[in-house]
Amino acid sequence: MARRSKGTQTKIDPGAFDRAGAHVFDNPLKTEIEDSYLEYAYSVIHSRALPDARDGLKPVHRRILFSMHEQGYRPTHAYVKSSRVVGDCMGKYHPHGDTAIYDAMVRLAQDFSLNVPLVDGHGNFGSPDDGPAASRYTEARMSPEAMLLVGELGEDTVDFRPNYDGSLEEPSVLPAAFPNLLVNGTSGIAVGMATNMIPHNMSEVIAAARWLITHPAATLDKLMEFVPGPDLPTGGSLLGLDEVRKAYETGRGVVRMRAKVETGPLEGSRGRQAITVVELPYGIGPEKIIEKITDEVNKSKRLTGIADVKDLTDRENGTRLVIECKVGVNPQALLADLYRLTPLEQSFGINNLVLVDGQPQTLGLKALLEVFLAHRYEVVTRRTKYRRRKREERLHLVEGLLKALLNIDKVIKVIRESDNAQAAKDRLMSQFSLSEIQATYILDTPLRRLTKFDRIELEAEQDRLREEIAELSKILDDDAVLKKLVSSELAKIAKDHPTERRTALIDGDLKEVLAASMPSGPLEVTDDPCQVILSATGLVARTAAESEEASEARRRSGRTRHDVVAAVVHSTARGQILLVTNFGRAFKTDVLPLPVLPEQAGTVSLRGGMATSELVPLQPKEKVIGIAPLGEQSTGSPGLALGTRQGVVKVCAPEWPVRSDEFEIIGLKDGDEVVGASWLEDGTETLAFMTSEASLLRFAASLVRPQGLKGGGMAGINVNGDAAVVFFGAVRADDTEHGEPMVVTATGASVKLTPFSEYPAKGRATAGVRAHRFLKGETRVTVAWIGPRPAGASSTGVAVELPEPELRRDGSGAAHPGPDVVGHLIERG
Repeated sequence: MARRSKGTQTKIDPGAFDRAGAHVFDNPLKTEIEDSYLEYAYSVIHSRALPDARDGLKPVHRRILFSMHEQGYRPTHAYVKSSRVVGDCMGKYHPHGDTAIYDAMVRLAQDFSLNVPLVDGHGNFGSPDDGPAASRYTEARMSPEAMLLVGELGEDTVDFRPNYDGSLEEPSVLPAAFPNLLVNGTSGIAVGMATNMIPHNMSEVIAAARWLITHPAATLDKLMEFVPGPDLPTGGSLLGLDEVRKAYETGRGVVRMRAKVETGPLEGSRGRQAITVVELPYGIGPEKIIEKITDEVNKSKRLTGIADVKDLTDRENGTRLVIECKVGVNPQALLADLYRLTPLEQSFGINNLVLVDGQPQTLGLKALLEVFLAHRYEVVTRRTKYRRRKREERLHLVEGLLKALLNIDKVIKVIRESDNAQAAKDRLMSQFSLSEIQATYILDTPLRRLTKFDRIELEAEQDRLREEIAELSKILDDDAVLKKLVSSELAKIAKDHPTERRTALIDGDLKEVLAASMPSGPLEVTDDPCQVILSATGLVARTAAESEEASEARRRSGRTRHDVVAAVVHSTARGQILLVTNFGRAFKTDVLPLPVLPEQAGTVSLRGGMATSELVPLQPKEKVIGIAPLGEQSTGSPGLALGTRQGVVKVCAPEWPVRSDEFEIIGLKDGDEVVGASWLEDGTETLAFMTSEASLLRFAASLVRPQGLKGGGMAGINVNGDAAVVFFGAVRADDTEHGEPMVVTATGASVKLTPFSEYPAKGRATAGVRAHRFLKGETRVTVAWIGPRPAGASSTGVAVELPEPELRRDGSGAAHPGPDVVGHLIERG
């Protein structure tokens, strides 16, 4: 070797080292570096970075669990300081830094990193954003699932090797009773290679393994019926199962993780929407999302429409990241930008690189299961041999002791006549055909164990041992019995540790799924006019906002028909409406979050509506029965007309509380409820009641003086006996655009449709006129409706054809099963 200094070369005399008793090896620097680097690379690959395909653990994780097992830190043991666990592991098996050991131990305790944590941690073990507390502050013990990995170590199931200094022994692999590698996944960076394995649901993986036991030639598609895709500890969604199948087939692939979000009105706001993130992609924390959003809003300016971001995550409610939208911002369009620009949508590159017989290999799903099952076959075989050997050894002793009991007098005589213990043992062996082990055991057995009762116990034990040996021999002699045993043990684990799937899977090609599932629409929603519709089955929705020019063009081109509805009011896309319930309560709600009714072939279907219970907090048996506009659309109106089951009528003046989004609009008597609520356009409408005894009363809305919120209304219609009002509403007789108003009455057996003009007006607080003559067996009107273009429907929204109109106002109608609800058809232009 030579050393270069200032352009000169000085040679070292090898003889100087020889004279000192040392040995000098002349090795080129290039070769020395290559050899050293290869040794380092092998050490990192084999002893540090890559997991074993059998138990799914890296050496540090295996040594932590083995050390805890040896120290007795089992699930029934009290928690111990983490620093104690780290110290034991470092001093006995893993001579590396305590920080590295503690970091590895922390990951085993994090339920957001592993589907099945192997360490039961007590204290602050970190979060996706923050690290854990120091090891002196946290405590730990093994989890019940970790016992499934180490539980058979004492039965000669795996090979042991010397630890780093040769003073102790450690297992080269753990018995691993479940496929830990697939269930918990792992990641690691070696020299020139890396592994990145995604977690799976334990119940699904075990089901696939059990199927593979009985069907070794099973196809990948069949196994994917049991394991449809990864299952992440943090939930969320996985997009593009075609890539998942590729990863299962080749061991490599890229899947797309997406957060689970909820959109809706922001609590305590006016016209503001919020996007609430409840599940995040694997390995992503709320702080990372907030940091990225902040950068995109303040620096790059690529994100707009966000008013604020709040992290409300806690132990009780779990992940809860609230992204507040600015007024008038479409949350679905904003969500598309969030998926594109922030870690709310993240890729996971699957690379199933593992050690198989000490060699790095990239394996697919089936190969990983096969390696695990081969390991289990070997573990169960070695365990069975160990158990059979122990029973054979015990049986050998029991048989010797029984021989001594059968010849107890002679045995005692031989022992008494022998000069010493060795002589006694030799004479026992020769006279009674005993082995040295049996003779020694007889000499060591106390006399109290040689009674008649002990003989009975020994004979029973002998029979039991022979049966157990025969059963264990069946396992060793028949592969089918061995596989059945492995399958039953896996089934028991799945039963004892059931796990529900957390991650939703979205099938298809990744690019196509991303394109199809990406929310769309303009970010800023203009405050254009629209209509809000309440269906007779309790759904609420809005029509697409459109400008006056577009509205006029629609009038000229034709009109669009809606399904049966209970009420329609005009509003704007960024306005508010009032929802009125049968309990006399009113709720302000924004129009923007209401679903826009889809148009197909000129018809808008109300099946795309939203249940009102999703918008406002309804009590049991409470339902929304009417809607009213707010803002400019309510200008010039006398108010909201209400009718109750007991016949009370009230026109509530539109003087709504400014600072309250929930209030009462009528004072109801005990047992009474609102049956109808209609918005009055100008006060020229006619108010109409229909009772269960088929009495119809109509009178001018101008006869009812508007009252404030506290008012209890006035007498509307006289209701006799146990009768009740079944319909109340405001009707416009001059509405030529929507046709002549009709009266629909149904008894359950017959239905009658009659022009509203056939019924004369009567004074308020009278009984009205008869609107339906009951046939034999009919006692009351169950469903009634008064308004333009009547249409019937079942409780599920299916259309029910109504009979032809009948001019007799007190006729009996036509035999008909009758609709459950009646509404009207509207045309908007």
